[in-house]
Amino acid sequence: MSTPQLSVQLYSVRQALQDDEAATLGRLAALGLSNVEVFGFVDRADELADALAAHGLSARTGHAGFLSPEGASPDALDNTFRAARRLGLEILFDPFVPASRWADEKEITRTATLLNEAAERAADHGLRVGYHNHSQEFVHTVAGVNAFDRFADLLNPEVALEIDLFWASAGGNDVVSLLHRLGSRVRALHVKDGPVIDDPFTSGAPFDPADTGQVPAGRGRIPLDASLDAAPHAEYAILEFDHYDGAIFEGIATGVAYLNAKGIA
Repeated sequence: MSTPQLSVQLYSVRQALQDDEAATLGRLAALGLSNVEVFGFVDRADELADALAAHGLSARTGHAGFLSPEGASPDALDNTFRAARRLGLEILFDPFVPASRWADEKEITRTATLLNEAAERAADHGLRVGYHNHSQEFVHTVAGVNAFDRFADLLNPEVALEIDLFWASAGGNDVVSLLHRLGSRVRALHVKDGPVIDDPFTSGAPFDPADTGQVPAGRGRIPLDASLDAAPHAEYAILEFDHYDGAIFEGIATGVAYLNAKGIA
């Protein structure tokens, strides 16, 4: 069992980044963070790489949409993967495939095929790829199992999974059992806490992140301790808030302290 590296998804501080990127990255570094997970970087990889380096931060994982029709073309993949490598990423995760694509077995198979093909192309760039879940992946049953388990069964061994513990719980999972089922495929965790809510992505109602009730890691109902223990192959433990009602840097600081107490830094 290896100890994962601590990180934070920059989406958590998206407004602060927009207001003052340098100050925001400096505040994250001051919390003791040395790794971040990036998003929205493809068209500004050089600029972002310089900004991170100025504050002693590295990006080893990131999010980019490469499983959409427009993102899965060879030219688009190469452009995305070059940007990822410019930042020094090791694993790139697609963060969201719409709910409609998880209700049909053919669509699930198509998504898995696109990801497998992307993994082969990414390897030419010295990069791994994978998928980051929300909750819509778990609410349908196909071939006798939930859609996400079916999807995972179709993936090649080199494809990684980043399990968002909050959203997997919202999908109706016992997340500890899920992690045991997925085993060594799980290479990263989104260590996100709050109440156990119902999946909002298949309800037809507009989704408002403010309704999720997310709280700092260790303060909610998601079994984070047991989940971390159930994912011994995870290389990264990544803090994230989709929305936080309090002071965001204080929420992140609480999460950093929680993970530091478990030997994750």
